Amino acid sequence: MLLRSSSTRLWNALSPVRRVLNLDRFFYKLDPNCPYHGGDIVAKTLKGHGISQVFTLTGGHISPILTGCEAAGVRVIDTRHEVSAAFAADAACRMSGKPGVCVVTAGPGLTNTVTAVKNAQMAETAVVLIGGAAPTLLKGRGALQDVDQMSVFRSLCKDTIRVTRVRDLQDKVTEALWIAASNVPGPVMLELPVDLLYPYQLVKEMSGVKGKPKGLTQRYISLAVDALFAGVKSKSVDPLVVLNATPKPNALKKLRKIVEAAKRPVMVIGSQAMLPGGSIHAELLARAVRNMKIPVFLGGMSRGLLGADDSLFFRQARKAALKEADLIILAGAVCDFRLDYGRTLSRKAAVVMINRSSNQLSLNHGIFWKAALKLEGSVISSLGSSADCPEWLNQLREREEKEETKMLSGTSTELEGGINPVLLFEILDTILTDRSILIGDGGDFVGTASRILRPRKPLSWLDPGAYGTLGVGGGFALGVKAVKPDSEIWVLWGDGSCTYSLAEIEPSVRHNLPFIAIIGNDGAWGQIERDQSAMLGSDTGCLLNKSTPYHAVAQQFGAVGLCIPEGAGREEIERTLKLAQTTHADGKSVVVNVTLGKSKFRSGSISL
Repeated sequence: MLLRSSSTRLWNALSPVRRVLNLDRFFYKLDPNCPYHGGDIVAKTLKGHGISQVFTLTGGHISPILTGCEAAGVRVIDTRHEVSAAFAADAACRMSGKPGVCVVTAGPGLTNTVTAVKNAQMAETAVVLIGGAAPTLLKGRGALQDVDQMSVFRSLCKDTIRVTRVRDLQDKVTEALWIAASNVPGPVMLELPVDLLYPYQLVKEMSGVKGKPKGLTQRYISLAVDALFAGVKSKSVDPLVVLNATPKPNALKKLRKIVEAAKRPVMVIGSQAMLPGGSIHAELLARAVRNMKIPVFLGGMSRGLLGADDSLFFRQARKAALKEADLIILAGAVCDFRLDYGRTLSRKAAVVMINRSSNQLSLNHGIFWKAALKLEGSVISSLGSSADCPEWLNQLREREEKEETKMLSGTSTELEGGINPVLLFEILDTILTDRSILIGDGGDFVGTASRILRPRKPLSWLDPGAYGTLGVGGGFALGVKAVKPDSEIWVLWGDGSCTYSLAEIEPSVRHNLPFIAIIGNDGAWGQIERDQSAMLGSDTGCLLNKSTPYHAVAQQFGAVGLCIPEGAGREEIERTLKLAQTTHADGKSVVVNVTLGKSKFRSGSISL
């Protein structure tokens, strides 16, 4: 939190007394003709922090913020569902390195974002959720959408902040942005009552006071409104310095010695290593990783960090490498279900854990794994020194090539009912460029893609993260395209997950934020159906209508619809994907509906 003087803390502690007695009017000057309103103040503060866009679904409680942003030159991008606005803010943060900002109206507008806010918390993304609220004077009196929003978000956010005076808006927005980005990034919820956002005279009229107040009640309301607006004055926007913990020097020296002594080192890099986001940080991180000369396995957002063909980059047989290694560096990776809670790590290896979070540093420690060294801080501030292990690298490379050959041999396998997804992604991988950014939103379809596709550069793969959320695709695409307008975006949708955000094609067209979506249509929640049927003998609840023309639905939202039907060969698949590519280059969104066959490529992949 911000540091406050003892006098300021005392003044804030007396706030209830000041409010009841309406004493603020004696300490702060009121300007009834102030040329700007609370929405303008919020917008100016965002602009002063380098925020280029906000994502929203409009509502009366927040309209002044949106018009203020428009006037201030902050782009307003509205979505068809509030959850997509929050997902878009998440993606914008990951790509830009600046907090993503989502502005939604009170009540259901806020509660519609809950899944995305929890996803941002678990993905450690700096998102500021600005929510409208009932008027300050009507709090607890049955006003429209007057619910306890703070309690809903308290467990989901680093902090929840309610503003009660117009003069506090700038400082509280600044504080929210600072908290979201500092140390372990995460979401912050900022609640702004509607009567702080509209102009003074309008708020007074809406409160029932027109002209000179009459009677005791009107006088009280008039004085209360005056207190809300008293003390408002123009001031410069001064962003606070973001805090980041760095490992202690002695720990860094110890790490260097461990690395230099290792003969079979392995580094597993997780999404957290990419924090705080942005291209400059990603490039510096890639350089630091290469300088260590250690075999690297990439997961989550770190996919693409070393490009597609770097000699240190491996993606096959990770489990075997972790069992044979004498040094394992977990750089932003966590010993949760993704590493089998630490059971995949060799008991004989020296394990080094690097993480911004003290909780994640010790997750399942002493149960399934034990650390030789823990470094609390960012990955980029921890890496140094280098290893000399050419024989080990050659050994892993030979195994990698064998596994790759074995995996890709599956492209020739014909599947009943449609296209082999391995073949589809093998072809897609041949046409990806340095401008291509992949967004995974699905289960089995995306899991297969992660095994085949090779992102070409850092920040060219986005997935929801540890929460395993479905529905990120449309929002992520809008957020990425807003920050990276020259990028070629491929959303990888399962036929189950696509319907969560298929409607976001409409704002992609309207705001000129085009993307390509490939829908893997196997007529089922495939990852669940395959294992549920095998283990429990029933596919109940798992089947979808495979004949659904998703490409035709997308056309009604303004996209170009293409399809790859059952029986399409390699040439037709490649031709259709390239057509999607050129159509996107012309500024249009494209949806490719691919009829898939029933695949066993990822059997046993269900996570419990």
